Amino acid sequence: MITTVATTPIPGQKPGTSGLRKKTPVFMGRHYLENFVQSIFDVVGCAGKTFVLGGDGRYFNDRAAQVILRMAAANGAVRVIVGQGAILSTPAASHLIRLNRTDGGIIMSASHNPGGPNEDFGVKFNMPNGGPAPEAVTEAMYRRTTEIAEYRILEAQDVDLSQVGRQTLGGMVVDVVDPVADYANLMESLFDFAAIRDLFAGGFRMRMDSMCAVTGPYAVEILENRLGAAKGTCVNATPLPDFGGLHPDPNPTWAKALMDEMFGPEAPDFGAASDGDGDRNMVVGRGIYVSPSDSLAVLAANAHLAPGYAGGLKGVARSMPTSAAVDRVADALGIARYETPTGWKFFGNLLDAGRATICGEESFGTGSDHVREKDGLWAILLWLNILAVRRQSVAEILREHWASFGRNYYSRHDFEAIDTAAAEAMMAGLRASLGSLPGQVIEHMTVSRADDFAYADPVDGSVSAGQGVRVMFEDGSRIVYRLSGTGTEGATLRVYLERYAPGPDGLDHDPQEALAPVIRAAHALAGIAHHTGRMAPDVVT
Repeated sequence: MITTVATTPIPGQKPGTSGLRKKTPVFMGRHYLENFVQSIFDVVGCAGKTFVLGGDGRYFNDRAAQVILRMAAANGAVRVIVGQGAILSTPAASHLIRLNRTDGGIIMSASHNPGGPNEDFGVKFNMPNGGPAPEAVTEAMYRRTTEIAEYRILEAQDVDLSQVGRQTLGGMVVDVVDPVADYANLMESLFDFAAIRDLFAGGFRMRMDSMCAVTGPYAVEILENRLGAAKGTCVNATPLPDFGGLHPDPNPTWAKALMDEMFGPEAPDFGAASDGDGDRNMVVGRGIYVSPSDSLAVLAANAHLAPGYAGGLKGVARSMPTSAAVDRVADALGIARYETPTGWKFFGNLLDAGRATICGEESFGTGSDHVREKDGLWAILLWLNILAVRRQSVAEILREHWASFGRNYYSRHDFEAIDTAAAEAMMAGLRASLGSLPGQVIEHMTVSRADDFAYADPVDGSVSAGQGVRVMFEDGSRIVYRLSGTGTEGATLRVYLERYAPGPDGLDHDPQEALAPVIRAAHALAGIAHHTGRMAPDVVT
């Protein structure tokens, strides 16, 4: 029986392209999840349509899936493809949307944010191209949440999501699918699995840390079962509702156990980690950390070694805060390069238009035109393909890359959960000072240009302004200031720091030491301590 439930708008439900993220008790509150899901269906339409559904397994994932299925049935959907156990990594969901040519999909995740009864939950809608809903769609969803008066839900027993197979819910077909198989097959079509198997057979050792998050089953199937990595290569491989108490964000701070192992006396040859929903990655060699910006550049320079990219790249794209390292690769290859605002939707436009093949952002997200999301395991497998062909260590590959292209020393300093008003006041002050900065000398560096980054999309012509304050120096150094909305408490100030050293000299300094004058300049220019009370960042990557 379909029930129409009277409800009232719940304020504060404005989603971004990463979806709506709130504390789990908020989503579990009366009508909250239902209001948002009904608003999605009201905007994109539901009758006669097919969707993909899955999530990263965090707390409330299983119950939310049942609600969404019953609401899809009540709103006239004809079919929902759902991952077994309501599990799907974000890139796997994107692939299923594209593979099955569905009308989109709903992903239950708060990405790399912690999970648990009192931590974070999220819901987002991906479009038929497999990518996140654009701003016009999410804005329409928000407007709908402000006026919603009722939602529709089917009164029915739970669907058994534990077994693969077809079921019905009211008049709707529910296909429960293996969440890993189709994605693993896609990876096998892109990479030289035979060469990687030979690498492992020759004694190559790896550690893959899935941080008790969704990538675990994918990593075990691909790395251990299909590629022959030693059993136990994949650690923290069982997705847990609270991620085992871990913060599932693959960076040197939160993946400290992996970093300690990779810099220890018994370090394996290669280390990697992925995040809560599987779309981010961290790569580490024995005794050497690979920054996301360097990783993007190395992958672009060597992608032709993998069968899926043997024909070359159409172009590369990076988010504005990401270092310019990949730009130097693009120039050497004679291919197009794009600098976009932060947000995978901007890459999606370029990928759909055939203008770019590989994209990346400094926040540990890398991907290609195989899906319309960033993809942590894809990046890790491309690294393995490169290592299998070149038969060099990660450190050797990095040093050869820097010798050829120069090194962009780079770091991101995060000041988390700071007072939102104070952070906004700091940014307003920076923006007000932009015109007076050129020509100033700070820490023996001369400011050449300062602006608030704006992007004119070459595909759809849309303009995105106010994307972050940039301060550029004559020696090629750069500072970028942005406020992030990925947390659920306060604001996160992200300060991006970059300094270029041409090869082959000056390539082996500690990044924080090499960046020291840029770091001091960043604090002085923005008055970070004055506005936030913080002398040092919470996270350094």
